[in-house]
Amino acid sequence: MTLERQLRFWLAAAALFVAFLWLFSGVLLPFVAGIALAYLLDPLADRLEALGLPRSAAALTIILGLVVVLAAVLILVVPLLGDQFVRFVDELPALVDRLRALAAPWVDGPLGRLMGEKAGALDANIGQAIGQAASWLGQLLQQLLSSGRTVLSILSVMVIAPVVAAYMLIDWDRMIARIDEWLPRRHQPVIRRLAGEMNDAVSGFVRGQVAVSVTMGLYYGLGLALVGLRFGLLIGLMAGLLGIIPYLGFGSGLIAGLVVALVQYWPDWHGIALVGLVFAVGQGLEGWILTPNWVGRSVGLHPVWLLFSLFAFGSLFGFVGMLVAVPAAASVGVLARYALEQYLASPLHHDAEPVASDGGRDD
Repeated sequence: MTLERQLRFWLAAAALFVAFLWLFSGVLLPFVAGIALAYLLDPLADRLEALGLPRSAAALTIILGLVVVLAAVLILVVPLLGDQFVRFVDELPALVDRLRALAAPWVDGPLGRLMGEKAGALDANIGQAIGQAASWLGQLLQQLLSSGRTVLSILSVMVIAPVVAAYMLIDWDRMIARIDEWLPRRHQPVIRRLAGEMNDAVSGFVRGQVAVSVTMGLYYGLGLALVGLRFGLLIGLMAGLLGIIPYLGFGSGLIAGLVVALVQYWPDWHGIALVGLVFAVGQGLEGWILTPNWVGRSVGLHPVWLLFSLFAFGSLFGFVGMLVAVPAAASVGVLARYALEQYLASPLHHDAEPVASDGGRDD
């Protein structure tokens, strides 16, 4: 097969895959979630199998344990988070008014003298923007709670995804072996190497970063709740959830926590300092201990590239796109590095004329 025919084949395969995602994105969520769960839990199933447990029994044990944990979270944590979210949306206008009242001396004083008449307009625009954001959050919550499609999607993920994950865990090794038999023999070593690099990037980042995000969400949530911050559990768990993207969870959680602490504790600096201390200790724990040991520093996924991938795939395919964004970003990164290696080793790079350093004159 010529290079041109190979290129056409892989471009057609990629186009068919994208079309498949676009056509069936509305029903793929529980299946993609189940496959993602199986991929994340496969090392645990391998360990149990190595201890002498049959593969099917290991898979069922893992899935049953996961279902028990999810049920406990739904019963104990979700109602509490839902209550905090509803109260946060209801009280957001009052929080904004309190924050504007605290900022008024600065707006009327140094900032007002610096900006002149624009200071009043800036204050009004900020207040209007925050008010619109509060209204949008309230409407979003109402739509989510009243949408039958949302409830159906959640139920389908809870019911179907564990079943899909169980079947995938049982057959995972056999499927990988069968796919390996389908590889073209001529290019098998290269494809295996690239697939191994993709797997290392995805598994190193996803498994490690998910573990870091869950740990930091629990730490921030419990820490902020213990220091008495209102909506502390909600802010902390959201910071952990957004922590799948490095620095995004810490930054957003720190800003939200300090704003709520400023409104709640001012003029007492002790409470504000305690909230800052929780995030400072958490950042040290994450950056110096958890991330180096659980994620590593060479997974090949830059935070900017990851953020772009999540937004791009999310806008194209919804939540399903966000689930496949990380594997897709890792795969594209591996293929891009391979293409660069081939270019640097090719005559196209070595036979290029060197650029003269003296303006083009040869002495």
